Amino acid sequence: MEKEHSYAMVSDFILLAHADAKITPSEYDFILQLAERMDVSKVEVDLLFENPKPSKLLFTEIERISHFYKLVLLMNVDLETHQDEVVAIRNFGIKMGIRPGVFDQILVRMHQFENKIIPSEELIKIFQTYYN
Repeated sequence: MEKEHSYAMVSDFILLAHADAKITPSEYDFILQLAERMDVSKVEVDLLFENPKPSKLLFTEIERISHFYKLVLLMNVDLETHQDEVVAIRNFGIKMGIRPGVFDQILVRMHQFENKIIPSEELIKIFQTYYN
């Protein structure tokens, strides 16, 4: 994955984490874990906190689903869901071309699972319902 694309994705995580006006240690650590998987260092993440990059268009459906799910996981990592985060995640979803019914269903279903983590097979079922 190209570095600028990775920076943009990490910046999306940062913007979502900032939505409720506070970054918890669990959110910061989760962002670092996601960034590491994209070969973005802690130093680079800290720079992105100061100067986030604009979102980039994700081309494949699997990229959009994966990125959206990471945003959902980030929203729930501190086990608190603030209205500002819900608004932010909806906006990210709309920009990514994710149907509103999908994220509405995800927001409802996440409360049915431990730590609000929807198993991947359930997530796929939600997307299949709205995209088939």
